[in-house]
Amino acid sequence: MTPKRTRVARAVAMLLVTSTVAACGLPRTGPNKNEIFSGSVDRRGDAYIVEVDDRVARATSDIPPLAFGDGFRNAGVLGSDTISPGDTLGLTIWENVDDGLLVPTGANAQSLEQVQVDGSGFIFVPYAGRIRAAGNTPETVRRLITEKLETQTPDPQVQVQRLAGDGATVSIIGGVGAQGVYAIERPTRTLTAMLARAGGVSIPSEIAQVTVIRGDHQGSVWLEDLYTKPGLDIAMRAGDRILVEEDSRFFTALGATGAQAKVPFDTQEFSAVEAIGRVGGLNSQLADPTGVFVFRDESEEVARAVLGRDDLVGDQRVVYVLDLSKPNGVFVARDFVIRTGDTVYVTEAPYTQFSKVLNALTGPLGTVSAVETVTN
Repeated sequence: MTPKRTRVARAVAMLLVTSTVAACGLPRTGPNKNEIFSGSVDRRGDAYIVEVDDRVARATSDIPPLAFGDGFRNAGVLGSDTISPGDTLGLTIWENVDDGLLVPTGANAQSLEQVQVDGSGFIFVPYAGRIRAAGNTPETVRRLITEKLETQTPDPQVQVQRLAGDGATVSIIGGVGAQGVYAIERPTRTLTAMLARAGGVSIPSEIAQVTVIRGDHQGSVWLEDLYTKPGLDIAMRAGDRILVEEDSRFFTALGATGAQAKVPFDTQEFSAVEAIGRVGGLNSQLADPTGVFVFRDESEEVARAVLGRDDLVGDQRVVYVLDLSKPNGVFVARDFVIRTGDTVYVTEAPYTQFSKVLNALTGPLGTVSAVETVTN
């Protein structure tokens, strides 16, 4: 190779090296540990950096359970025979005379089928007039009709049956076998019975939430808790709306993990160890086990407990640091609860960037050899 060509090849190589390193454009998965710590409140940043230990794990683990309020739980079960507006009744009347008021000649009884309770709660019975039915039992309605008729015909006998409870209904939508409107009747007076009437829940029980909307109030519970905590099996009320849906909580995994993704919860509680496991664990070629971070907008109450301060107002930005290299690190991560909206970020090990720099430098040197070979 002539001296001139050698100088040209070296110039090209140096240009490549200079442009690569000077531009600081080395690829990486995100900020490193020092950059995250530089954003702490102590360094005039806007986030509190907290190293997670057993105390912090306990202080952040108290997640309010899903439950119904007292208004739902204290409501008594409706009487199975209580009549409501819209219900359908069946009446049978016997008269002890040959020529009765209602009973045809040659018969001993008259049936009045499909008598519907009107919106005001009344029914109309010939010769007895308007009878209050809503709020009463069939036995009470029978007695009221009998009292009205016995002034006009001797010893009338009346039978009243509640044929359909269409006046007291609930609507069920979402992940059930058969969405629809169902009557509150003897077998379906509680929440679990009503869900069974709708064909059961069609989504996995581990992530199924049941919400009951009653007027201006609503409450939600986990489906699994309905069957382990009998007190949550509330009584149904006319007009209740039941929604069955999948858990919508999620966390986001970024950085040197097996995968970077938005991950839905598939259990009621999620630990940091489980979160890392859901995305394939730490990337063995990149991850720094001393730099596992959880970014969270922490509530005022929890932030005060974690930071030991009583001057905090409102939600606070908190970055929790987990060091899996410590003897107790994995245990602490196992006890640290992940919440919806959290961002789990794993930093790259320091040597990773060093390796990238070496590759950036040695790559152009290889190019020099290639250029020299071509020119030769």
